[in-house]
Amino acid sequence: MTRETPEVSAGSMADVAFLLLIFFLVTTTMDVDSGIVRKLPPPLPKDMEKPPPVKKRNIYSVLINSNDMLLINGEVGSLEDLRTNVKEFLTPHVPDDPNFPQTKEIDVDFIGKYQKSKGIVSMQNDRGTSYKTYIHVQNELAAAVRELRDELAKQYFGMDFKTLLETNKDKAKSIQKAIPMSISEAEPANFGGNK
Repeated sequence: MTRETPEVSAGSMADVAFLLLIFFLVTTTMDVDSGIVRKLPPPLPKDMEKPPPVKKRNIYSVLINSNDMLLINGEVGSLEDLRTNVKEFLTPHVPDDPNFPQTKEIDVDFIGKYQKSKGIVSMQNDRGTSYKTYIHVQNELAAAVRELRDELAKQYFGMDFKTLLETNKDKAKSIQKAIPMSISEAEPANFGGNK
C-alpha cells in the first residue's frame, strides 16, 4: 500500500508575502540627503553675451587646493581668520577707499538710504578637496554674512536676523536687500598639490 503525500496549500502564501512587503515598506526608514541652502541668481538674459565685468577690488577670492589649504586673494590664508576677514570685506566702507569694495547707495524699506557693498566672495575648490573642508569653508562664508545681517538687524530693529525673519518678513527682506548673500561658487578645478 502506497501512501500519498498531502499537498501543501499555497493559497495563503501570496497573502503572507503581501503582508511582509507591507511590513517592510512601513518600517523601513529612508535616508534623505541634505545639502547647502543657496538661492541661485536668475539666469542671464538671452540677449546678453557675457556678464558685466567686475572690478578686482570687489572680489574676495577663496581657493581651496587638494591639500585643504586656503589661498585667499593670492596669499596663504587660514580657516580661523576667514569669517572675520570676509565680514570686514563685505562691510560697506568709504566709497573711494581702493582697499575695499565699491559701494552703491540704495533705498531700503524701513532703513532708508544705505551704502550697499558691491563686494563678492568668489569660492573655488580643487576636485581633490575634502568634503569636510569644503563644508567648513562654506559655513564660515555663510556665517560672515549671517553675522553682518544680525548686526544690521540689531542696529535698526533691536533683534537678530533669525528672530526678525520669524516675526516680520518685510523687515527681514530689507536686511537681505542691504546685505545680500554675495557668495559665488566656481566649478571645481585642478590646482595641483597631491594628498
